[in-house]
This record gives sequence, C-alpha cells and structure tokens, in this order.
Amino acid sequence: MVFPFPADLFRLSLETSLMALQAQQVVAMRTLGLMGAWRTRDGEAVRMIAEKMDALGEATLGMGKALAQAQSPLHVAEAALAPYAKRTSANHRSLSRRGPGRPS
Repeated sequence: MVFPFPADLFRLSLETSLMALQAQQVVAMRTLGLMGAWRTRDGEAVRMIAEKMDALGEATLGMGKALAQAQSPLHVAEAALAPYAKRTSANHRSLSRRGPGRPS
C-alpha cells in the first residue's frame, strides 16, 4: 500500500474545510432566499434537492471506480468529495453574485 504524503492529506483537509465553509454559506443564502431576503433563481428549492441526488450518484461512481482500480484511500476520498465540492463552489459563486434582495 502506498501511503500519501502528509502534504496531500493537508491539502485534502483544506479543500474539505473550504467546502464545508462554503456549504454553510450556501445554506444561509438559500434560507434567506426562501424567506424572500436574498435573490435566487426560480426553482431554487427544487434545484437544491435534485443536485444532491446527482452529486450522490457521481460520488458513488467515482468512489467505485477508485476502489475498482485499487487506488489509495486518499484518492477514494478525493473521488467521493469532488462532486460535492464542485457543486458547492458553483452554488456559492452563483448565490454570492445575486446578493440580498427580492428573488428574481
């Protein structure tokens, strides 16, 4: 078994922490959007449920592929987190640009 370099583990922990921070901010902005205090796209409530199912499917496939290729646990974890990180970052960017106000 190949053990990851400490820097790789540190990078994964930083990326996971950033994703968690962005996820908290996305939840806050979407909550404000549901209350009418943040501009959101039409159908945001439905979209936030559907994207979680899509991310779960992608994460499961990514993990399965990494495991089937006998990759390291670090690579398996990266494959599992990548779909969530991609969506969290995109949602954070999109909602941050919209800002406070009435939904559009």
